[in-house]
Amino acid sequence: MVLNMLEYTGSLKKRNINISYSGPMWEDGLKGIAEMVKSSLSSDELPSSAAKSIFSVFIEQATNMLMYSAEKEHYPKHDAESSDVSTGMLVLGHKNLTYFIQTGNVVKSVNAELIKGRLDYLNTLDKKGIRQFYREQMRGENDNPESQGAGLGFIEIAKRATAPIKYDFEPLGEGLFYFTMYVEIGQEVA
Repeated sequence: MVLNMLEYTGSLKKRNINISYSGPMWEDGLKGIAEMVKSSLSSDELPSSAAKSIFSVFIEQATNMLMYSAEKEHYPKHDAESSDVSTGMLVLGHKNLTYFIQTGNVVKSVNAELIKGRLDYLNTLDKKGIRQFYREQMRGENDNPESQGAGLGFIEIAKRATAPIKYDFEPLGEGLFYFTMYVEIGQEVA
């Protein structure tokens, strides 16, 4: 089936979506998308603190998808090796003076429970509480055995968000969920 690109582009514009990507995600690809986001933000002439926050949240969300997506596609490399590559979707847009970043990817049920608990807790904290929690986590141990970092990505996102983080887990069966996260960052970010 041929997609009507004019109609699709109009749909993205109507929803104020500047950048949309869906498919395999690997480190080099993320670098290219990051450069595109950086250029887009600089052309919007945002205050530097807002642009930095938007870019940081975008990178954190993309990295989470890259590292922890349960959905992998097998891709051959040019040197005859092959690798499993995470897949998902990234969207960046704006409404008036507020930018939004939304991601979607498949996660395992064990990760869904940890993510839900972390996001629910972060949404109860004010900015001072989030900074305090960040310091505590820097000194503590990571509660996710599948995590490759210190578990600080969601805290970093919450520090920069200007509204509670919205999320959803849609059951897919076989211990998998489709995880969607929506974050808003206003231009008034300090």
